[in-house]
Amino acid sequence: MEEALRALLLGAPAVTTLVGRRVNFGRHPQGEPLPALVLTTVSDREGLTLAGPDGLQRARVQIDCYAESYGAAKQLSRAVRAVLHGHSGGGFRGVFLDGARDLREPGDDTGRPFRVSLDFLTIYSA
Repeated sequence: MEEALRALLLGAPAVTTLVGRRVNFGRHPQGEPLPALVLTTVSDREGLTLAGPDGLQRARVQIDCYAESYGAAKQLSRAVRAVLHGHSGGGFRGVFLDGARDLREPGDDTGRPFRVSLDFLTIYSA
């Protein structure tokens, strides 16, 4: 799922125009420029029915949109939302936005990036 989600974002010109190939799981490499996306799998579980496993996985993925300004972080978050919310195909049965938050990294104002954090629920074939 992680590889497919990253490929989906990297295949979207609206996203790559803003971040290039800076779409990473876990962390943004130190010293790399912004804007960038950092993806984190928050939870991933097997779908179940009363008869047992249904063959689908359900995962919550947090996508953090980092940029040097609030406006740029918000623009990036809108591009990600447009690509993913409601998407189905390529192994995904559905990707849905579950929530969004505007944040600022801790520390002094010097060099602190802005962040918009998006939570997506994904349903995909295992």
